[in-house]
Amino acid sequence: MESSIECVSSSDGMNEDEITHPHPYSRFSSSKQSNNLNGMVINPATSVHELLECPVCTNSMYPPIHQCHNGHTLCSTCKARVHNRCPTCRQELGDIRCLVLEKVAESLEIPCKYRSLGCPEIFPYYSKLKHEAVCNFRPYNCPYAGSECSVAGDIQYLVAHLKDDHKVDMHTGSTFNHRYVKSNPRDVENATWMLTVFHCYGQYFCLHFEAFQLGTAPVYMAFLRFMGDEIEARNYSYSLEVGGNGRKLIWEGTPRSIRDSHIEVRDSHDGLIIQSNMALFFSGGDKKELKLRVTGRIWKEQTNPDGGACIPNLRS
Repeated sequence: MESSIECVSSSDGMNEDEITHPHPYSRFSSSKQSNNLNGMVINPATSVHELLECPVCTNSMYPPIHQCHNGHTLCSTCKARVHNRCPTCRQELGDIRCLVLEKVAESLEIPCKYRSLGCPEIFPYYSKLKHEAVCNFRPYNCPYAGSECSVAGDIQYLVAHLKDDHKVDMHTGSTFNHRYVKSNPRDVENATWMLTVFHCYGQYFCLHFEAFQLGTAPVYMAFLRFMGDEIEARNYSYSLEVGGNGRKLIWEGTPRSIRDSHIEVRDSHDGLIIQSNMALFFSGGDKKELKLRVTGRIWKEQTNPDGGACIPNLRS
């Protein structure tokens, strides 16, 4: 990409010792097991949870649970993948449901799979999946834009990952002052420009600046994401300002959680959007080079004990 970016921060760089490097994030998976339910003879050393594990994909099985004539089970998704052949004994599967195992599962109460990350909840077997999809303790996806990064983990792990693997700039403080320069401002194909992480109020925030095509014209957009859940994000606000030649645009809003991908935020236009003509006007000169300076700040909302309304806390 033919562009250069100059970052001028009004705060000091983050010290190395301000980022902790926890143990690498471990994925949650189970070991493969194949179980014989013929006559429902269960080895005492085999747990019910293992019996409910599909021997093909190792995920928990949910109705309809299928079995072959010899009692080997597998989930409905894998049944289609194995071309109606039992992966254990190679016999034809047919359309036999393992109703006994489905009933056993119905009686179980088991902990959330994110228990090791702090979730204390226990659910009926068939309610567990629904909870895990929205569990507040589930790992966060890497917020880096412009890549298909599959890394997931807690916030501290992702901060270290962004710094070490994506070489993202880290800053402390609640104000920012950035200058974006691009020699060919109309070329935005595959242009995902900049991610900067700010540390303030004991939290981490991702400042994005991106260029993309909207209709037939390129646009530029800056927005902030909070490295935490949506409920926590509502405790903070931010402002962004861009201008030049005696004119300026100002945006104020609440940062979005990184639970929402950067594409979701961008496509919802939830941020400071600068049309290409306005961006070139702000840049001045012959309008052949983009030179934008974006400034802003983050503040924490505090509840007014008298009236209950929120008042800004401007200390970092």
